[in-house]
Amino acid sequence: MIQETDAVVIGAGPVGLFQVFQLGLQGITASVIDALPHTGGQCVELYGDKPIYDIPGIPVCTGRELADLLLRQIAPFKTQWHLNTLVSALMVQPDGRLLVETPQGAQLLARSVFIAAGVGAFVPRTLKVDGIERFAGTQLHYQNLPASLDVSGLHVVVHGGDEPAVARAVELAEQGQAARVSLLHRRDVFQAPDALLQRLQQLREAGRIHVEAAQITGIEATGNQLTALQVVDADGSTRALALDVLVAVLGISPRLGPIADWGIAMDRKQLVVDTEAFRTSVPGIYAVGDINTYPGKRKLILCGFHEATLAAFGAAEALKGDKVALQYTTTSPRLHQLLGVSPVPASAPAPSVGA
Repeated sequence: MIQETDAVVIGAGPVGLFQVFQLGLQGITASVIDALPHTGGQCVELYGDKPIYDIPGIPVCTGRELADLLLRQIAPFKTQWHLNTLVSALMVQPDGRLLVETPQGAQLLARSVFIAAGVGAFVPRTLKVDGIERFAGTQLHYQNLPASLDVSGLHVVVHGGDEPAVARAVELAEQGQAARVSLLHRRDVFQAPDALLQRLQQLREAGRIHVEAAQITGIEATGNQLTALQVVDADGSTRALALDVLVAVLGISPRLGPIADWGIAMDRKQLVVDTEAFRTSVPGIYAVGDINTYPGKRKLILCGFHEATLAAFGAAEALKGDKVALQYTTTSPRLHQLLGVSPVPASAPAPSVGA
């Protein structure tokens, strides 16, 4: 079933979220698609707890705090979310509208599309082990376990050496449902905050997490069932590590993906745009943030905010067929209504000189 919408924003990072806000001020509702299971894009995924100092009016905030503030800002608008979702196709229809399709079968028909995909869709790094991918989605999961999966009585192996992997193993151990939780990494050394490492050590000493210092070399399976990983220890000895479920937490990497197949003019894997409204070479498609290129381009969040503003005006004028009057959130009753706020009473005029 095709779902009609005013606009589709591809990418839920800071620039994509601000694009939703600027479209909302123009009375344009948006559906947002992002490959990650949460909003905030690379700002949250890579800089979630790191300080950012160059956001106007905010002396310092973390990536996660910035995403939360932007979500609060767009709360008045009826945004439709499609997270943990990739875009598989983008096609211009005979009437000029754009059909966006996802691998899950969703179809969004929009009057304009805004690509705010940063350096591409962030997808989990996969295991390079022969034959293991056929268990993806059943016994092999990347980054997280599905909420619907019951691990009671199962041996769950978490594979990875950075903070997300340690946190996942600790979380599983503290839940106490799995019969056994193992943390598999090539060395018995982990990169994580001290507090998390201390908790890991406590759980190890209590026998609730078992650390396996080894590398995966192959798999063992019986029929359609993954039964064990073949691993090699630091001393070169090989063995089988039995398991029921494997969670590979190996980080994420950006991929341009199908964007390159959409017939949009590109230069060095970036979308070429004008600087009037950040239109691409395909009518109705705009590109903002790190995914675009133009003379003088700077890859800063601030610049992406500026691009999103002009793109929203450009789309509104294209839909209206005429110029859009500039209005200010300070004084515009229309914008106050869209934002769901009450206008601030005007202050009394200042007395004239000599009064």
